[in-house]
Amino acid sequence: MAGIFPDKLNWNLNLEFGLIFRAFKYRNFRLYFTGQGISQIGSWAQSTALSWLVYRLTGSTIYLGLIGFSNQIPTFIIGPFAGVIIDRLPRYKVLLFTQLLGMLQAIILAYLVFSGNANIHYLFILAVFQGIITAFDMPARQTFVVELVEKKDEKGNAIALNSMMFNLARILGPSAAGFIIAGFGEGVCFLLNGLSFLAVIATLMLMKFKTSEIIQEQSGFWARLKDGIRFASNFAPVRTILILVAFNSFACFSYSILLSAFVKEVLKGEAHTLGLLMGCTGVGALFGGTVLGMRQGIKGMGMFMFYCALIFGVGLIGLSFSENVYTAIIFLLMTGFGMIGQMASCNTILQTLSGNVMRGRVMSLYTTAYIGMMPFGSIASGAIAHQIGVAHTYLVSGLLSILCAIIFVQFLPILRKQATERVKDLELS
Repeated sequence: MAGIFPDKLNWNLNLEFGLIFRAFKYRNFRLYFTGQGISQIGSWAQSTALSWLVYRLTGSTIYLGLIGFSNQIPTFIIGPFAGVIIDRLPRYKVLLFTQLLGMLQAIILAYLVFSGNANIHYLFILAVFQGIITAFDMPARQTFVVELVEKKDEKGNAIALNSMMFNLARILGPSAAGFIIAGFGEGVCFLLNGLSFLAVIATLMLMKFKTSEIIQEQSGFWARLKDGIRFASNFAPVRTILILVAFNSFACFSYSILLSAFVKEVLKGEAHTLGLLMGCTGVGALFGGTVLGMRQGIKGMGMFMFYCALIFGVGLIGLSFSENVYTAIIFLLMTGFGMIGQMASCNTILQTLSGNVMRGRVMSLYTTAYIGMMPFGSIASGAIAHQIGVAHTYLVSGLLSILCAIIFVQFLPILRKQATERVKDLELS
C-alpha cells in the first residue's frame, strides 16, 4: 500500500464521487446512521440552547467558557480509562447505556427550565454529568462505526459518512434551535433532545451481530492502560496526530463557545442568527465530510489534514474581521470545512494505525486530546475574549491554526515510513 503521508506537496486528493455512500450497503450501518442522525440533531439543538441559556442568564463570556470547561473536563480526566473498558465490552452495549444516561440528562434540563428553577449552578452540574457520559460515548461510537462494515477499505468511508451525518445534524439542529428558542424557549429544545435518544436506542436494538470480535487480553486493567499509552507515545505517527489534535482543541476549536457572544456583541443578532451561523458551520463541515467520503483509501490524507488546517485558520481570521452576517457566513463555511477535514482525517488514520487490539484505547486518547483539551481552551478563550474581545480572540486562534499546520507539514516525510510499515504489518496479521 502506498504511504499515508506522501513525500511531495500536491493537490491530488484521490476522489471518486461514486464511492461516497458505499458503506450504506450494510444494514447495521444504515440503522446506526438513521438513529444517530436523529439524535445528533437533538444534541446540537440542545448545545445551542444551552449556550444561549447560559449567556441569557449571565451575560458573560467567562461563564460561557466555564460551562464549556465543566462539560469537557471529565473527558480529560477519565477518557484514557474509558478506553480500556471499551476495548473489553461490546460497543453496542456501552452505547445503549450512554444513550439512556444522555436522555436522562436532557429531560432534567427540560424540567429545570419549565419549572423556572434553571440556574447556573444546576447547569454546571449537568454539564459535568454530560461530560462523564461523553468520555465513554464518543470513543465507543468512533470504534463502533468501523465494526459496522466488513471490508477494510470501506472503514474510512464509514468514518467519513459518520462525519457527514454528524455535520448534517450540525446544520439542522442549531438552525431549528434558533427558531424554537425564539418561539418556545430553551426548554423545548432540551425536551426534544431527550426524546431523540429513543431513535438511537431503537436502532441499536434492531441490529444483528455476528460473534463478538472483542479480544480477551489476559493482562489486568492497569497493564492494558499502560500498553495503550505506551503504544501511542512510542509510535511517532499516532503521537504526532494526538499532539496536533490536542493543540488545535486547546488553541482553536473553542471558537463555537464564543459564537453566542459574537452574535450579540459584534453582529447585534438574536437566537435565530446564532442558529443560522451554527448551521453554516455545519454546511462547511458537511462539505468537508463529503470530500473525505469521496476518497478511496488513505493515501495523501496527511496532506489533506494540512490543507484543512490552513483553510480553518483563514476562516477564523476572516471571521474576526466580519462585521455583518453575510461575511460571517462565508468564513464560517470555511471553518466548518477545515475543522471536520482535520478531525475526520485524524480519526481515520488513528483507527487504521491502531488495529483491532488497540483501537478503543487509542480512540479514547483521541477523545481525551479532542474533547479533553477543549475545557482549557474554553477557559482561555473566555478569559481572552473578556480582555480583548471575541473578534480578536478569533484572530489569534486563526493564526495559531496556520502556524500549527506549517509545523506539522515539516514532519510528514519522517512519519511516512513508519505509518506505511505499520499498515503493511496490520494487513499481514
